[in-house]
Amino acid sequence: MPHQKNAVAHVLYGNNTLLAHCVGAGKTFQMIAAGMESKRLGLSQKNLYVVPNHLTEQWGSDFLRLYPGANILVATKKDFEPANRKRFCSRIATGDYDAVIIGHTQFEKIPLSKERQIAMLEDQIADITFSIEEAAHQAGQNYTIKQLEKTKKSLQARMKKLNDQTRKDDVVTFEQLGVDRLFVDESHSFKNLFLYTKMRNVAGISQTDAQKSSDMFMKCRYMDELTGGRGITFATGTPVSNSMTELYTIMRYLQYDTLMRMGMGHFDSWAATFGETVTAIEFAQVL
Repeated sequence: MPHQKNAVAHVLYGNNTLLAHCVGAGKTFQMIAAGMESKRLGLSQKNLYVVPNHLTEQWGSDFLRLYPGANILVATKKDFEPANRKRFCSRIATGDYDAVIIGHTQFEKIPLSKERQIAMLEDQIADITFSIEEAAHQAGQNYTIKQLEKTKKSLQARMKKLNDQTRKDDVVTFEQLGVDRLFVDESHSFKNLFLYTKMRNVAGISQTDAQKSSDMFMKCRYMDELTGGRGITFATGTPVSNSMTELYTIMRYLQYDTLMRMGMGHFDSWAATFGETVTAIEFAQVL
């Protein structure tokens, strides 16, 4: 369909892309075609598709429906058992595949190099330390400082954890896979990314933080470094489900450098530009 061709063209010729079409609009075929065409045109060498765990095999059959001659590698649950994980990651790294399809939780089990993770966490900690100092100079900011301190502690705990890599055993790192195009299906699964804000008592601002989202964010930063902000495609039928912060989170994944260039590295400056705090009566639902 025309909108699918346009979407493929956007992925090929534009920067990082969000496919936010409604369910049933053909996002799967758009991503498959975009990956195969980018490989054919020499825009990418190895495409990685990260999809919901229960859909890996369905994705594999859809891929072969559209491109019967494609050389694809589909991960099974067995491939990511500790005994087989290293061998499977080595297959991704050494094989010349048109596409590699893995599940969300399997993706999280492929770590970035320890050095890169530590460098990124140090950046975040420095950022929060600066925000804490800034908040300390302003009256009535106790709540903010408490929130920031809490986030800082969790980041420091994560730093400590990096030295104990029991969960992510000694596998090939994400950088070594040779992936230079990343497609993420049902990307709303990664909406809970760490966020610090001075706003309080404002409905619609979510500050939950999930480990898998932080992991995805770090990998997106690496992909941007590698491809100049052109190698990531997210697809979801529900880009915003219950909080305005989800829009900001999508921009952080896909347009991080643009946000920084525009001085919107912090949520508050982004919200001041694109959002508006209004006071309104909220009706309680009576059952």
